[in-house]
Amino acid sequence: MIKPSKLANNNFLSSLDISTKEVFHILEIAKNFKNKNLNIDLNNKVLGLIFDKSSTRTRVSFQVAMSRLGGTTIDLNPTTSQIGRGEPIKDTARVLSRYCDVIAIRTFDHSDLEEYAKWSTKPVINALTDLEHPCQALADFLTINEEFLDFKDVVLTFIGDGNNVANSLILCGALLGIEVRIACPKGYEPNSSIIKKAYEIYKNKDLLKITNDPNAAVLGANVLYTDVWSSMGEENKKAEKDKYFKGFTIDNDLVSKADKDAIILHCLPAYRSKEITDEVFESKRNRIFDQAENRLHAQQALLSCLLH
Repeated sequence: MIKPSKLANNNFLSSLDISTKEVFHILEIAKNFKNKNLNIDLNNKVLGLIFDKSSTRTRVSFQVAMSRLGGTTIDLNPTTSQIGRGEPIKDTARVLSRYCDVIAIRTFDHSDLEEYAKWSTKPVINALTDLEHPCQALADFLTINEEFLDFKDVVLTFIGDGNNVANSLILCGALLGIEVRIACPKGYEPNSSIIKKAYEIYKNKDLLKITNDPNAAVLGANVLYTDVWSSMGEENKKAEKDKYFKGFTIDNDLVSKADKDAIILHCLPAYRSKEITDEVFESKRNRIFDQAENRLHAQQALLSCLLH
């Protein structure tokens, strides 16, 4: 039976904190947890959650994952702890390292996450920053792997804002050698440093395509993926972004140009009639709730490898 192996890196701040081999290992462990072929007891280890942003799936999936591993979770809400009163990150990190065995952080600035990791003596996990959402990418590629059994010849097209989700899909896709196409309005492309890092990893540079044409991006694609157009913290830009993103809605017309067996993914929450139509969301191609469930299994695998 396959068992979790210790990861080379102590933290998971970015998709690039793990190797290609480690991605496959985490996905394999996740499948075994999902199929109930693996039972790990972490002996009352404690996961600390620091969430500066609201959350449903990330919070619940981490709590349930830790519970299933025999551990416990403590929710460090910034509004009810000293974190929200301006205690320096380096002080918080050093104190929490003495209470917790692992810390998952969901925040705005990626540099804050890196500051926690710098001062923490325990593993730090990126539960979402404005730059990356690497735990989401693990669940996404687990879902794709379940559907197509391997990643050979899979084409993943992401349509929408070049946001943290797009950034992590690009990096994880580069590690796995998957063709990733990102279609977004001009001026909303993914982070340039992320694109540069991905091109350095890809053996075939043609496998990453950034375009402003959603129709071209979906041609023959096996996976169509979208996310909200305005991320948390961008509420004041919503009306403006909605105008720019016209034509970037996943509807039946776009789906018809993809592969006949293409599946639909969305990291949720979804706004029907904006980034995706209700008809497509509720269609038989939808793997969105399998994808949401897989957050639990992927994070259970990640935690077991970090705490092994």
